Amino acid sequence: MANILVCDDDREIADAIEIYLRSEGHKVIKAYNGQEALDKMEGEEIHLVVMDIMMPVLNGIEATLKLREKSHVPVILLSAKSEDNDKILGLNIGADDYVTKPFNPLELVARVKSQLRRYTELGAAPEEKDDKDEIIVNGGLIINDSTKEVVCDGREIRLTPIEYNIIKFLAENAGRIFSTSRLYEAVWNEEAIGSDNVIAVHIRHIREKLEIDPKSPRYLKVVWGQGYKIEKME
Repeated sequence: MANILVCDDDREIADAIEIYLRSEGHKVIKAYNGQEALDKMEGEEIHLVVMDIMMPVLNGIEATLKLREKSHVPVILLSAKSEDNDKILGLNIGADDYVTKPFNPLELVARVKSQLRRYTELGAAPEEKDDKDEIIVNGGLIINDSTKEVVCDGREIRLTPIEYNIIKFLAENAGRIFSTSRLYEAVWNEEAIGSDNVIAVHIRHIREKLEIDPKSPRYLKVVWGQGYKIEKME
């Protein structure tokens, strides 16, 4: 069971989401604007947030920006708009996924399950892992999969769960090029439909955190027309 914060100014939508999530055994905490959501985060242990974008007082974009200053819990944005720009904006400000209204509640539940699974794996205590740390080393890039710590050229890199899974997958396969769809399927564990912008935004975020000069990356590279790779280093 997880504690899920559902924030939507449309109370009927919030109530409907609550019914589906409670049927999966989750506890649902509801808020009706972005500021109320942030207040709930302070008083509750939250494992995932479902956040509408268009809300009074503080909208979902602003609330997610503030949330990301203190927390890395998965955030799924709800948007009434279908344009790619809105989806990209959501990912740019730190969301992990998005669902466009009107949506199938079962799809939302599936996405919640997927995000919780990744978040739980990232938050697993080291003692639940093998006694020996699982460490990936590629040049100055060091990934400790037991503690979920990433260090690049001596700098600790703070990543969201999705960003971590992307960089780990690419580092485990350093030197190999993965298409957008192949990378999406490997990390999200679902069919890649309309995944190009999603992957591109996350890759840009990782580069900005990982690379000293994101415009001239040393580790995470785009192979135009083919996909992405982590450069294999000694």
